[in-house]
Amino acid sequence: MLPLIPLPGSPIPGLIAQLQASVGAKVTKGDKLLMMEAMKMQNEIQAPRAGRLTSLRATPGQTVNAGEILATIE
Repeated sequence: MLPLIPLPGSPIPGLIAQLQASVGAKVTKGDKLLMMEAMKMQNEIQAPRAGRLTSLRATPGQTVNAGEILATIE
C-alpha cells in the first residue's frame, strides 16, 4: 500500500482503473475510494479520514499525476 497525502490524492502518476466509492457516501479512515494502476501494479487509494465523500475528481481510464487531488471528504 502506498502512503497517503492529506487529501485523497495520487501518490504517484498512474491510470485510474476503478472507482470503489460513490459521491455522498459516508467513509471511514481506510475505506477504499478507488484503484489505480501504476508501475504495472494495482494500488488502492484509501480515505485518510472519516467523513462524507463530497466529490470524486477522477474517472476510470483517466491518467493522473502525482499529488493530483482525486477526491474530497468533508
